[in-house]
Amino acid sequence: MEIELNLLPEEKRKAPDFETLSFGRVFTPHMFLMNYDCNRGWHSARIVPFSKLELHPAAIVLHYAQTIFEGLKAYFGVDGKIRLFRPWENAKRFNRSAERLCIPTIDPDFFLKAIKTLVWIDRDWIPRKKGASLYIRPFVFGTEGTLGVKPSHEYLFVIILSPVAAYYEEGFNPIKIYVTENYVRAFPGGTGDVKAGGNYAASLKALEEAKKKGYTQILWLDGLERKYVEEVGTMNIFFYFEDELVTPTLTGSILPGITRDSVLKLAQHLGIRAVERRISIEEVIEGIETGRLKECFGTGTAAVISPVGKIYFREKEYLINNGETGPIATKFFNYLTGLQHGEIEDIFGWTMILENPFK
Repeated sequence: MEIELNLLPEEKRKAPDFETLSFGRVFTPHMFLMNYDCNRGWHSARIVPFSKLELHPAAIVLHYAQTIFEGLKAYFGVDGKIRLFRPWENAKRFNRSAERLCIPTIDPDFFLKAIKTLVWIDRDWIPRKKGASLYIRPFVFGTEGTLGVKPSHEYLFVIILSPVAAYYEEGFNPIKIYVTENYVRAFPGGTGDVKAGGNYAASLKALEEAKKKGYTQILWLDGLERKYVEEVGTMNIFFYFEDELVTPTLTGSILPGITRDSVLKLAQHLGIRAVERRISIEEVIEGIETGRLKECFGTGTAAVISPVGKIYFREKEYLINNGETGPIATKFFNYLTGLQHGEIEDIFGWTMILENPFK
């Protein structure tokens, strides 16, 4: 399928002041759109000026949350080349999410073509400073106007771009996380292992309560026993016990993070023993109290690696590694960001160098 272009004139594409960026507040001049209906399938792929979307008041997404999304980034390297990090994995996960929510899948090659074309057109909006990047948000939602509870017969696929600084205000400094036992994020058989919009809506109440107490994110426990650690609201979680790096095993209610997978593979390369297994919150607390737990950090596209300095559980705050960033988290952060910015040789084949799609 060809992509129709309706672009703004050059004088209206001026990039912002990258020194004042936050996360997800500024958007590039263009966006990608593609429609679906049962008779034609996916059609009318186009890149147009960034604008508001018009929806039927009864659009299924507004009432029954039939929507999924992905998140990835484009980086401006030290060699002047633009890189994407494992974008084919985002394409695979996007389609797995789509299947779970009865949304028609999108050809992975075309998914990547749409991203590469849009990023190339708005490439001047990629920040040059390390630690900043161009966040890429592909999403799709049901647009059919009906109040019947069913999968939509019509969809809109959209990609928008946003130049961003660090996800957390703390940057690479340790964050504080709050363990909740009052709420659950996901349940076996649910949608916790896909990027469905409803997952995040359901987490907002607990997150607001945590923020009122001064904590950055929620550490979720399992939905059955509320005993085993699952993930942080926007990240997977890792614990470094003495000489072993541990992350919760994927049980069907944890998002299979691409950065999570990268850390597991990178650990083997770096000679760090890494395992996936169930981890109880009691084991985490015992590890802090005995000194067995040396470090804790989250992994995700938005933050890459985010050290955790404090955990709040049952009316008590626990300090990890004196509230400081540890050497293991630092090692992973430096290696991954080095790959993403072209500072380290990519022996894994994880980066995709963007080339002019119009040649």
